Amino acid sequence: MAADPEPFHRFMQRALFDPQSGYYSRNIQTVGRQGDFSTSATLSPLLGQGIAHWLKSALTTHPNIRSIIEVGAGSGQLMRQIRQNVGWWTRRRLHWHIVETSPSLKAQQQNLLPASSIHWHSHLESALQASDGHALIYHNELLDAFPCRLLQKTPNTWQELWLHFSPTGHVTEELRDCEPMPWASALSTDTFPTGQRIEVHASIRDWLTTWTPHWKSGQMLTIDYGDTSPALYHRRPHGTLRGYFMQHRIEGPALYQNIGRQDLTADINFTDYRTWTRDLGLHETFYDTQSTFLQSQNVTPKTPADHHLLHPDGPGTAFKVVIHQR
Repeated sequence: MAADPEPFHRFMQRALFDPQSGYYSRNIQTVGRQGDFSTSATLSPLLGQGIAHWLKSALTTHPNIRSIIEVGAGSGQLMRQIRQNVGWWTRRRLHWHIVETSPSLKAQQQNLLPASSIHWHSHLESALQASDGHALIYHNELLDAFPCRLLQKTPNTWQELWLHFSPTGHVTEELRDCEPMPWASALSTDTFPTGQRIEVHASIRDWLTTWTPHWKSGQMLTIDYGDTSPALYHRRPHGTLRGYFMQHRIEGPALYQNIGRQDLTADINFTDYRTWTRDLGLHETFYDTQSTFLQSQNVTPKTPADHHLLHPDGPGTAFKVVIHQR
């Protein structure tokens, strides 16, 4: 790892995506109950059923679209569930694309899914080009892995967290003036106390800016954990940043241990996300909890795992769903 001081978001970028030692690039093993981490799709088929219903409905309003794109497909379990639930005829007439930057996860997807029926891409722009710009797009627990800038409230302003790395691997935090100061809805909240930390996902804004000009028509389904501002930081003075090492939650100084061998994540500020997408010309048609979305798709929970996805004190409200249209 680098010895020179660097802002937190650069550290997070390297820790997760460095080609040689990044967690997603080289070190992630498997996704699921026995893997490095679990997602809603690996815990229950209910999410795949709900997204399949959404896809079929979206296809009726966009009858000329034939391309389905999943961005960040994890183990491939979610796409397999969706393909099983859309029906044989619908599945056969569609073109299925996956955007995946992790070689390890791509290998898992190719082992699980019929390689002859799926097209893999390294960037969403490539998948949209193959679709002539007309596609239905979905992603689940994608945005939370984007590197974030980490800011802390001081008596007079907000400052950014930088990291110093000693030759022995010890990490020291330092606050510096933000250059430049990013836009974030939380920065306009006057009630935060001194010491409050927030995450700013400017990398998500930059990502949206790169590919939305290539998207001509369709719908996009976004699912991730988070909330709007300032509710996102209620009783969270240290922000939402945490790590996961062998499915154990990590916080504080332990985030700088096992670098490249553990996941790093932060909740999504949906006020920011919805503002960025609106500014880019995307029309929002739905925003609510995962539970409300799944209920709107008329899926029926049958197992304890299914009910867990809908539970109001768990994933049912912790995860939010946004649908955009173009």
